[in-house]
Amino acid sequence: MCKWAPPSAGLRPGLPSQSLHQACLLLVLAASATLAGFPAPGSEDEAQKALLQAPAETAHLSWDLGRRARSYNHLEGDVRLRRLYSANKFFLSIDSMGRVRGNRHGNQTDSLLEIRSVSMGVVVIRSVSTGLYLAMSKKGALYGSAKYTADCQFRERIEENGYNTYAALRWRRGDRPMFVSLGGRGRPRGGHRTRRKHRSAHFLPMLPT
Repeated sequence: MCKWAPPSAGLRPGLPSQSLHQACLLLVLAASATLAGFPAPGSEDEAQKALLQAPAETAHLSWDLGRRARSYNHLEGDVRLRRLYSANKFFLSIDSMGRVRGNRHGNQTDSLLEIRSVSMGVVVIRSVSTGLYLAMSKKGALYGSAKYTADCQFRERIEENGYNTYAALRWRRGDRPMFVSLGGRGRPRGGHRTRRKHRSAHFLPMLPT
């Protein structure tokens, strides 16, 4: 704090000099700027420690909000009952003979599917009524499998239009993925003829009614 000093010669007694007033004002302004502009001691270390101890999902939050969601991040073991409704208006079904086809009616029992996550973004699709798994062969043919094999794993991805695509995890056609797809008459298309952009490969997972 500034202390009052005896007046210099030639100045009116009882009043501090003009230069002393200015010095005190500058000192007060400098102290205010110091308190406002710098953090309290140890605050930076504490902030860094809190960031390092934050959960992984918090650390990735800003990145997740800044990107466009393109795939479901399912936890392993997640199970959903759905009917897969294609963009060309067919419900995917697996009959008791292992034939994969599309039908126009969503109330048929073999179109009720269990979609189970086996790893991040990878699912297995199984008919509830027949117990057969949706599978794709090396040549891209869809079939119902009585046993769970590597042919039964599909990579599930949500596209920009809100529909899902299901690409075989095990097999590819050259450098391109092969997708689950239903043609214009509800028949499955060969995986080697499918592309991500095709409407026939786009499905809505619908809740059973």
